[in-house]
Amino acid sequence: MSAAIDLHNLTLTYERRPAVHHANGRFAAGSLTAIVGPNGAGKSTLIKAIAGTLKPAAGRVERNQLATRHIGYLPQAAEIDRSFPLSVADTVMMGAWRSIGAFRGASRQHAQQARDALEAVGLSGFDQRSISSLSSGQFQRVLFARLLLQDASVILLDEPFTAIDARTTRDLLQLISRWHGQGRTVIAVLHDIEQVRQHFPSTLLLAREIIAWGDTVDILNDDNLRRAKNMAEHWNPDAQPCDANAEQIL
Repeated sequence: MSAAIDLHNLTLTYERRPAVHHANGRFAAGSLTAIVGPNGAGKSTLIKAIAGTLKPAAGRVERNQLATRHIGYLPQAAEIDRSFPLSVADTVMMGAWRSIGAFRGASRQHAQQARDALEAVGLSGFDQRSISSLSSGQFQRVLFARLLLQDASVILLDEPFTAIDARTTRDLLQLISRWHGQGRTVIAVLHDIEQVRQHFPSTLLLAREIIAWGDTVDILNDDNLRRAKNMAEHWNPDAQPCDANAEQIL
């Protein structure tokens, strides 16, 4: 299977302090992968680099000729401002802005696609509701509907189930499974190890370095999880700036 995303000696830093060290590996096209690891492991940093919103300190993310429009990225809920006066329909419609264009209005077809997307996430009839009036679970459904309208071949999700009710989590996991069945590449930052075991066939275990990467059943064993925990406990916030030219050999 051809690669959707390749990491080549990828090093990510904040103010030259290491966040992710010299990562090498491949997300195969059509794969469904969870990125897991301790708090501060660099999971969100890595997914931002894959999305193209964070520039590497060294190495590169190779997207194999994937255009930006083919990548759908959902950041953490805390990074999204819900105070702007937008309706649910307008928010979902933003998923189609590349096909609509900056100076054209949405067509009837786009409006119907937005209604269909809302129905798919269980929010039929919510079109004119303000996003500020929604619960956390309802708003996350809206953001998944926006991804549906974007129709991306690669979907990046950063902690999509944080502070979300169990029913919404179940419904959105079903949608992720459908995306996987359609051959889309889905990469999600997650914390719930049992959830990963049940729903994600591939796992990248990260603790600022790649601990292990492969089939979930092989990766999420006690030894690997212990290694990740030990590495997290020995992080030194006063470490010297990262030597981005050194290479990790996996």
